[in-house]
This record gives sequence, C-alpha cells and structure tokens, in this order.
Amino acid sequence: MSFRTRLALPVASYVVLLVSALQTLVVPVVADIQAELGVSASAVSWVVTANLLAAAVLTPMLGRLGDLHGRRAVMLGVLTVVLLGSVLAATTSSLPLLLLGRIAQAASFGLFPLAIGMLREELPPHRLTGAMALVSGMLSVGAGLGLVITGLLMRQGGDYHRLFWLATLLTLIGLAGAWLLTARPGAASGTLDWAGAALLGLGLVLLLLPLAEGNSWGWGSARVLALLAASAVTLTLFVLLERRVTHPLVSPRMLSHRPIVVANAAGLYLGFSMFAVFLAVSTLVQTPPTVAGYGFGASVLATSLIYLLPGTASGVVTAPLGGRLVARFGAKATLVVAAVLAAAGFAWLAVLHAATWQVIAGALAVNTAVTFGYAALPALLIAHVEPAETGIANSVNSIARSVGMSLGTAFVVTMTTRNPIPGPVPLPRESQLVTVFVVGAALAAAAATAVGLLLPRARRPRLTVAEVEADEVLGAAGLDVPVRP
Repeated sequence: MSFRTRLALPVASYVVLLVSALQTLVVPVVADIQAELGVSASAVSWVVTANLLAAAVLTPMLGRLGDLHGRRAVMLGVLTVVLLGSVLAATTSSLPLLLLGRIAQAASFGLFPLAIGMLREELPPHRLTGAMALVSGMLSVGAGLGLVITGLLMRQGGDYHRLFWLATLLTLIGLAGAWLLTARPGAASGTLDWAGAALLGLGLVLLLLPLAEGNSWGWGSARVLALLAASAVTLTLFVLLERRVTHPLVSPRMLSHRPIVVANAAGLYLGFSMFAVFLAVSTLVQTPPTVAGYGFGASVLATSLIYLLPGTASGVVTAPLGGRLVARFGAKATLVVAAVLAAAGFAWLAVLHAATWQVIAGALAVNTAVTFGYAALPALLIAHVEPAETGIANSVNSIARSVGMSLGTAFVVTMTTRNPIPGPVPLPRESQLVTVFVVGAALAAAAATAVGLLLPRARRPRLTVAEVEADEVLGAAGLDVPVRP
C-alpha cells in the first residue's frame, strides 16, 4: 500500500472532524456575537441559519461534483472556500460579511460524502467498514471538540473572532493533508443541476427569512405574506424543473412516494430537534436568574462543557447502539423509539429545568434520539427505493435534515424574541422556552405516529450490526447503499 493510500483514512478522519467542529463552534457564542455587533437576536441567528441553509443546497452538489471531477480535486476546492470564509469571518465586524463567511464555511458539509467516497476508492473491502465507522465517529468527536474549544477560548469573555482564526488554522491543516492524497479522475458522467440548486436555495431563503423576522415585521404584514407566497411559487418551480432535467438535484419520485416522504419528514424533524435543543438549552442556561427569575447565568465555558458536551459526546456510545437496534428490531421500530425518546426528552425539559442535572438529562435524551433516528433512516430508505436510487434518496434525506436544522434555529429565535423581559438586554420569558420544548415534544409524538401508521410493512433484511453501521455512514453521506438479499 502506497504512502498516499495510507493517508486516506487519517485525512478523511480529520476533515470530517473539521466539519462538525465548524458546525458547533459558534453555537455557545451567538449571544456574544449579538452583543459585539449590536444586532437583534433574529438577525444574529442567521450566523447559524445561513450556514445550515447553504449546507442543504451545497452538500448534494459537492458530492455530485466529486463524482464528476474526482474527489481529491473537489475536496481541495471545498477546503479553499472554507479557508477563505474562515479568514473573512475572523477579520470582519460586519454582520453581512460574517454571514458570507459562514456561507463559505458551509461548503465543509460536503467533505463528509467526499471523504467516504474517497475511502471507497482507496481502501480494500475488508478494511472499508471499520474505516467508515471510524470516520463517522469523528462527527461526534468533532462536535464535542468544537464545544470544548469554544468554552476554553471564551472562558474569560474572549473575542469571538479567535474562534474563526482557529478555524482558519484547522482548515489549513486539512488542506495540506488533502493535497497529499492520490488524484483520481471522476467516475461519473453527466451534468450538475445548477438551476435546481439555485431555485432550492432561493425558495428556502424566502421561507426562512419571514419565519425568523416575523416577530419584528409583524406576522400579518405585507412583507411576511409576500415572502411566504414567493417561497411557495419558487419551490413549486423547483419541483416542476426537477421533473424535466436529466440529472435532477432531487428526483421527483423522492417528493411523492409515501414511504420516502415519511422518511424525509422524520429527517426534517430530527434536524429540527438537534438545533432546537442546542439553542434553547444555550439560551436557558445563559439567562441570569437574578433578572429573569430562571436560568443559571452560565458562562460560555459552562454552557459548552457542562450542558452541551454530554449530549454530543454521547454519540460515540449511542451511534453503535443505534446500529444494534436497527439490526435487532428493524429501521421502522428504531425510528419510532427515537421519536418517543425525543418526545420524552422535550417533555422532561418543559417540566424540569430548574437544576443542572435536569437540563443535562433532557438534552441527552433528545440528542440520543437524534442519533438513533439517523441510524435508522438509511436502512428505512433502502427498504423502499430501487437499488439505483439509494444515493439520491439519501441525498434528499440529507437535505431534509439540514432544512430541519435551519427551521429549528428559526423557530427558537422566533419564540425567544417575542415579548421579551424589559431591560438593557432583552431576555426571553421562561414560558417562551417552555413553549419550544412543548412544541418539540408534540412534533416528536406526531413523528412517532406518522412513522408507525403511514409506513407500510417492508421485508426486513437480516443485517449484521457491522452492515447496519456501514449503511448508516453511506446514507448519512448521501451515497449509494448496497441492497443486500
């Protein structure tokens, strides 16, 4: 095995770790960014939302570009864009430019499918399953690492710009590693659906903008209603376009086949839950109790390490457990269990959030549910699509998860900026956060019911845990999953 081939696994592990670290770096410091830039809570929320929204559109595009032009070349291009975005975010104090930097950083989401695809090209079959499991585990490790780094760098009220300088350094290391990989030509032919990607991105922005700004603009205002109408028209045009192009970004069948629609709705909810609990818990624990009558007045360090880290770090343990559940009971049952667990976690937080251990336990339950759900979705899709459609089905599910994350962010911001407690720094009322948790629990109950009643029975292939875990990684990356007899 050549030196460059030996580099495939460590480089893939590192770039995937970078993906999730960039995703969580800013979550605990949204309030700090808002204070330093002097903008509203709804405006600063786009630091998270814009990143997730861009990821929803860019990830399947970048995976397709890797198929067409070679994964090393596209990986280098992605890392260069992420590097430029990190430098821009590190050097600006302008919200529009910061958002531009975060949109550029969203290209990092494409590194996961590119890294998994590269491993399939470079490694022999007997090493591939273990290597993919290791790389997938880096998603949880990187998320936890991002929270730890944020807490340490901001422990004494530091400048949030240093987080983006660190992101710049980490991206440079990834760029150097990717440069040493073997260059291989693209394995696919065809074109990229640029028009579809543009319409999808525009439609999602037109949808999320009024949802994030509805409190300040007025929910019945002409601006909100016009944007929602424009979103409906744009997304309709997107669907019509996808029916006409040869290589659509989203296959039309993925938008109409009932089992796939249910699976994508479940993915949407799981993404919603992930960021709703992240942001709601961050807001809850950082609220000063002397002013608001609830909360813990936690620092960024405490928020990162005490309240958020257990939920993300637990993925190292709960991800393999999710694979075992799928292998033993099947994807449908596992997804129902995940939704019920999410409902229990949100309901717990709605009722019990006065003690540190209560908040940690509730957030841990929701994060565990998300992990179980992500384990079940690829196997669920395999059971209901043709073998040739597994890649596109998982790509669409990846879009649904990213859109759900964006909707979760917009929803939390909408709820926490309504009728704030008067004072120098507007703070949400406790009832507003309780509403977030209650809605999360209600949506989880609806998801469990929909999956249980609307998904038809499918023949469950007898898979080993290792096969389930491999399918989970490929599915999460939006790649073709083997259909086994």
